[in-house]
Amino acid sequence: ARFGLAVSGGPDSLALLLLAQASLPHVLAATVDHGLRPAGAQEAGFVASICSTLGVPHETLVLGAPDKGNISDWARRERYAALTDWAARNHIDFLMTAHHADDQLETMIMRLNRGSGVAGLSGIRARRGSMIRPLLGWQKRELEALCQDCCVTPVDDPSNRDDRFDRARLRKALVDAPWLDRHAAVRSAAALAQAEEALDWTARRLAGDRIAAQPDAITLAPEDVPHELLRRLVILAMQHVSPDASPRGDDLERLIAALNAGRVATLAGVKCSGGTLWRFSPAPPHRKI
Repeated sequence: ARFGLAVSGGPDSLALLLLAQASLPHVLAATVDHGLRPAGAQEAGFVASICSTLGVPHETLVLGAPDKGNISDWARRERYAALTDWAARNHIDFLMTAHHADDQLETMIMRLNRGSGVAGLSGIRARRGSMIRPLLGWQKRELEALCQDCCVTPVDDPSNRDDRFDRARLRKALVDAPWLDRHAAVRSAAALAQAEEALDWTARRLAGDRIAAQPDAITLAPEDVPHELLRRLVILAMQHVSPDASPRGDDLERLIAALNAGRVATLAGVKCSGGTLWRFSPAPPHRKI
């Protein structure tokens, strides 16, 4: 197999580069320059020089101008899109990122603070398709020590300490909470990921008995279905009508409450009607005034 590495130049991704180069036969690396900091190009050049020393092919991926909205969301979305395209061009089988146990703990706490359900609290997945994260069992301090032992000095990204970002503020708070077990968080996230897979598996099989296609609508029989499975069945029913429909959180809860009360509601382009059988059909187009 051919393995692609996302290497930013920080201690986490440099440790991933060192470990992968030492243990895998076909390794390539890419660095994403988001264009948000003048130092980004220099950091990409630094990674390229290390890869040259190690004999690892390297490419710098430069992103376009950012959106005016949430910069963090834009950067994450465009970064993964660029890496996915790079992996396809280079016939890479698995794309590795350097997420570690500290990242997993931070992610779980952030999502817990947002009221996430089972899917959200499962955190960073060890594998999702061809994306793999082999360092979830490592703590950040271990990766930093590995770089030091190999006489590699990582770059310093000041955005990791920028209090404008939720994760940076949480990271500072966790420094004063050494009693939190990073490895325990990784185990909990893995257990929740397995629970999420089991719930999804159950809902898809239950859909065969509870969801039916009518001439003008999709119907769902909701009686005696546990709430978490009912949520998933509603999403599946809506996706029969509109494949892109993916309601979540409060929007989905409000919809289910309306259906339980026998009311009619429209969400994500789907008209949803309550009653003994819940009905889902395309929402009528908006009237032009």
